[in-house]
Amino acid sequence: MSAGASQRVHVVRDAAWRRDGSHPLAPHLSDARAVLVRGTLGEETCAAWIRNVRRAKKDWARDFGGEQFTLGRAFYTHYETERSDLYFRDAAASDRRVEQHLPGMQTWVTDLFARMVGATARKRMGFCGPGVHVFPAREKVAKHGGIVHYDVEGLTPIALARRHAALSLVVMLQVPEHGGGLRLYDVEYSGTESVSDEELKAPRATVRYRNGDALLMSSYRLHQIRPFRGTRDRVSITLHAEEVDRGVWETWF
Repeated sequence: MSAGASQRVHVVRDAAWRRDGSHPLAPHLSDARAVLVRGTLGEETCAAWIRNVRRAKKDWARDFGGEQFTLGRAFYTHYETERSDLYFRDAAASDRRVEQHLPGMQTWVTDLFARMVGATARKRMGFCGPGVHVFPAREKVAKHGGIVHYDVEGLTPIALARRHAALSLVVMLQVPEHGGGLRLYDVEYSGTESVSDEELKAPRATVRYRNGDALLMSSYRLHQIRPFRGTRDRVSITLHAEEVDRGVWETWF
C-alpha cells in the first residue's frame, strides 16, 4: 500500500462514471479507504425495492435473536451461529425467494460489481447470491452500532494466507433518519479477527450514504455500522467477492 493510502474515500457520481465509459473503479482502492458511487439506483427504484422487501417479510431470515434480518441467507450470520449446513442446504431456494421478490436485483448487483472491477463476476457455486440486510430501527445495532469487524468469512485459510483479492459491495436502499453510516478504519486484517484497543484508535472516516449509493471496499478493511436514530430501518444490498483467477471473481452473500 502506498504511503498516502487510506486517507480518503474516492467519490464519483454514477452519471459521470457512465459518461466516462464505466472504467474500473477498484484500482482507486490502492490509495483510498473505499470507492463511493453516488446514485447507482434512482429514488423510484429504491422505493419500489423497499416496498418489495417489506412485502417479503415472511421470507426474511432472522439472525442474532432479531438484531438483524436478511432477504436471502447471509453466509457470515450462519457461520457465526453454527448454521452453515442450513445455509448451503437452502442456498438455491434462497436465491429463488430473492428473485421472486426483487426480480433482476441479483443480476444487476453482480453486473455493477463486474463493471467496478473491470472483470468477470460469477456466483460462487453452492453459495447464495446477493441479498438484503435489514437492521431494524430502535434495536441493538441502531442503539449501539454493529460490531467492528472484517468481511473475511467465506475466505478459505489458503485464500487468507495468500491474501487473495477480496472486496465487499454495499448498495444502500434506505438510510435511517439520522446516522447509520459506515466507519472505515485504517486497519487491515493481519491474521486474526480480534481487534485491539490500539486498532480501535486508528485513523478512521465515516461514509454517510444516500439512498441508491454503492460502496466498494476491501473485505480486509476493519469497519463498523454506526448507530442510528429514528423510525426507519437501515436496509442495504450486499455482495462479497474473491478474485479466484486473473480477471475472474466469485461472489456470494
